[in-house]
Amino acid sequence: MRALRERLAVQPQDLRRRLDPATLPFQTTAEVSPVKTTIGQPRAAEAIAFALEVGARGFHLYAAGSPGTGRESTVLAAVRSFAATRPTPPDWVYVHNFAEPDRPRAFPVPAGGGRKLAKAMTSFVEAAQLEIPGAFEGEEYARRREEVLVEVRRRRAELIADLRAFAQEREFGLEMGPTGIAKIPLLNGEPMPQEAFEQLPPEAKAELEQRGAQIQAELGAYVRKMRQVDKEAQQRVTALDREVALLTAGPLIAELREDYDDQPDVLAFLEQIETDLPDHLHDFLPTAEAGQADGATALRRHQGSLARYEVNVLIDNSGIAGAPVVLERNPTYYNLSGRLDYRAVMGTMVTDFLQIRPGALHRANGGFLVLHALDVMRNPFAWEGLKRALASGEVVIENPGEQGAPVPTNRPRPEPIPLDLKVILIGPAALYQALHQVDVEFPELFGVKAEFAPDMDWNEENLASYSAFLSLVVHDRRLLHFDRSAVARIVEHGARLRDHQRKLTTRFLDVARLAVEACHWAGKAGHKFVQAVDVDAAVEQQERRRNLAEERMREVIADGTIMIDTEGARVAQVNGVSVLNVGDYSFGQPSRVTARVSVGRGTVQSIEREIELSGPIHAKGFLILTGYLQAQYAQDWPLSLGATITFEQSYGGIDGDSASTTELYALLSALSGLPLNQGIAVTGAVNQHGQVQAVGGVTRKIEGFYDVCRDRGLTGGQGVIVPTANVKNLMLKEEVVEAVRAGRFHVWAVSHVDEGIELLMERTAGEPAADGTFPEGTVHRLVRDRLRQYSEHMRAFGSAWPGGSNIGNDGH
Repeated sequence: MRALRERLAVQPQDLRRRLDPATLPFQTTAEVSPVKTTIGQPRAAEAIAFALEVGARGFHLYAAGSPGTGRESTVLAAVRSFAATRPTPPDWVYVHNFAEPDRPRAFPVPAGGGRKLAKAMTSFVEAAQLEIPGAFEGEEYARRREEVLVEVRRRRAELIADLRAFAQEREFGLEMGPTGIAKIPLLNGEPMPQEAFEQLPPEAKAELEQRGAQIQAELGAYVRKMRQVDKEAQQRVTALDREVALLTAGPLIAELREDYDDQPDVLAFLEQIETDLPDHLHDFLPTAEAGQADGATALRRHQGSLARYEVNVLIDNSGIAGAPVVLERNPTYYNLSGRLDYRAVMGTMVTDFLQIRPGALHRANGGFLVLHALDVMRNPFAWEGLKRALASGEVVIENPGEQGAPVPTNRPRPEPIPLDLKVILIGPAALYQALHQVDVEFPELFGVKAEFAPDMDWNEENLASYSAFLSLVVHDRRLLHFDRSAVARIVEHGARLRDHQRKLTTRFLDVARLAVEACHWAGKAGHKFVQAVDVDAAVEQQERRRNLAEERMREVIADGTIMIDTEGARVAQVNGVSVLNVGDYSFGQPSRVTARVSVGRGTVQSIEREIELSGPIHAKGFLILTGYLQAQYAQDWPLSLGATITFEQSYGGIDGDSASTTELYALLSALSGLPLNQGIAVTGAVNQHGQVQAVGGVTRKIEGFYDVCRDRGLTGGQGVIVPTANVKNLMLKEEVVEAVRAGRFHVWAVSHVDEGIELLMERTAGEPAADGTFPEGTVHRLVRDRLRQYSEHMRAFGSAWPGGSNIGNDGH
């Protein structure tokens, strides 16, 4: 067995990959130029470049990966570089819609022209406010208005004279009163007294009343003629006012037309103002409100008066070169799609087109919008609003809450603005997969995926990139420079973070934090440069801040609360190792696995699975274990076995198949009666052919069992069995490597359960002969003999049971 142990032992140099600092072509990072591009993500960089270059709809980008891999910085750097080569999009403005006042108009103006147009319109209104009142106070206007009024008075006088003459011919007089014109019968040219009227004979009274009716009819005609005269007079005054207003404002509008003769939308707006202004001259002329407080004047201004001629600059691109790049960190619905603000006026909430505010979609229009996908999903209506805008090609400013309101509100409905931009979502890969499955619109809109890998190859090119990244961190954060021993140690830690000897982590956030902490400890030690010992101190302190749960777990193992044997041998009992994750820290923990067997009906039960404390992957591994038993031992007789396997003192859920070899060894020990070495822990997944497959977390598992053995005292016979396929994943702490080098601890790599059987039981597993039998005294022979006994017991029990001679054959 000694030869087997030596053959399967992993050599100390294979337990951790080291980087010889002497191989680095510099002494310190002061000699290394800081990195200027993203490193270790060529696939993602290619996808980003493609998404930016393709102009077709539906090719928005989803940047998938874990935080800390440089997703945001890479995307922003690429987008900003590309955006600088693109044309600057136009400004967008909202103006009053004179045809439909509740539908403010939107139109583009050249970049930088929005503010100029707004200022020009404000100047126009201010100039009109000064010049129009002056025109109406001038002598020419007064003279022409007086001509109109004189003509009106003349025609009024003629009409009343004709009416009086008509009445006098019929012996009636007219009396003008505040309530109208009264007709009075005359007697000898004087008003007829009431007594005289009463004395008239009936015929005379009837004649008088007939004449009065004629006068009343003529009076109605007079009123109609007077109204016509007043109407014509008002029309003439209005026409005069329009003429004067246009003569006054015309040069102002003409000047604006000259300035914007190449912008049809602005010209159309000016034409509407020219048509509308004469109908609202009262807004320019002094009124009784002129003496009121400023607040009242502002109220009048904003309640349908001069504000209609102003311009709301929604988007101003005057300050950018190239296309805009917008990173929206709070993508609520309104922050994305814009909103309509309200202001309090005299205790009432009012709004108009000047209160329209842009969202990120407006600001990024013509350029690029970068969003974090999870932030979008967390905000109500934001995701649906974003998809609707991208699918329709326009952004609409509306209140989503109105959809559920019992009564619609009366508010402006701004015209939609055409949308032409590229959206980049940054999020986890799991969210990308989920959206692909549950949201049918997502694949149509986000046709490009840039996936950020969690690691990169450990090669010369990437070593240079790591060094350049450290140089960047030093320059950006004003740290001490790193000597090459410190750089080598950080590279090694990058491989440890990935549990792989040929990979380096691309979570540069972790690398940068380690660099900052190492610089801190270098400063405390008075070092001129950061050295390897400073990096080691930083790693040690990081673990100390996070490993309280690990220490408490080791304490309860050391005091016997959790029963773990690290010496001696026990039947049907073996140490498995698992990895516990407590958020920002993970560590290995040994667990006792035990098995019990008896005569049964071919059932092998996992207690964890039966009580639903195990996940589906663990259940799969356990069923594979059962398949191995059936193939190995139940070819000539039924598997008449009843067995239970459990993780002792495990009170939480377990998952994964890395314990399947551990469970198999415990079961084989129970069947063979051979004890298992308690100083050896096991991890690995078994397939139905008995081959041992790779599992995760082997580095942490080995270190976890080593710590328990060290606390109790290393004997020189302790160690961990891992799959051969996992040797490349070993990046053990230096303490463990030194213990292995000194022979105080061991790591064995196996590729088949037979190798693990011999290590644990110190007995040959046994190779089957041509007839399928195993050599006497081997483990497999002992197991096979025990299972055959169980089958014979089951058959004998079935034969003795009345009417049950077939119990042992069919298992029922």
